[in-house]
Amino acid sequence: MKTPEFQHKSYTYKNYVEWDGQWELIDGVPYSMAPSPSFTHQAIVGELYAALRPFFQNQGCAVVLAPFDVRLDEGFHYENAKHVVQPDLFVVCDKQKITEKSCDGPPDLTVEVLSPSTALKDRNEKYNLYQQFQVKEYWVVDPVHRTIEVYGWEDGSYKNREVFGEQDVLISFLYPELKLNLSEIFRELW
Repeated sequence: MKTPEFQHKSYTYKNYVEWDGQWELIDGVPYSMAPSPSFTHQAIVGELYAALRPFFQNQGCAVVLAPFDVRLDEGFHYENAKHVVQPDLFVVCDKQKITEKSCDGPPDLTVEVLSPSTALKDRNEKYNLYQQFQVKEYWVVDPVHRTIEVYGWEDGSYKNREVFGEQDVLISFLYPELKLNLSEIFRELW
């Protein structure tokens, strides 16, 4: 393994697996995953995982935590994918997409918890990437404002379905029977 020097303009999964550290690729452009997430970030991810896992297990789906690669490629050539991301949490219902090292193809639901170092990437590059690959539902969790923005795939693009606050019950648009009490997700842990 080696630390990348980034002399080229575009990289693929084949380059990515040779690098030290944690990285993502969006349209062949490398993004460092450092620094590590905050306690609040990780606590919210944990609460979401605990809330989502029982529901999706009953649906025959897997709930997966970062770090785990999601490889996206227009031609389904995942070894040469120019898009490799590690969502904070995602749900995949097609078990054929999961390998020991990656999810090959778009998840059904993707969740990103904003951090100061990743907020713009999550709201822009990842939003556009998930929309391009038709991730059915995308949640953007804002720990500062204690909100979750829910975007749903509809008529060829994302629609901002709703912004849920910490006193709300989030209702999934992909799975309307999924309801989360956000006061439990954003609860104080200390």
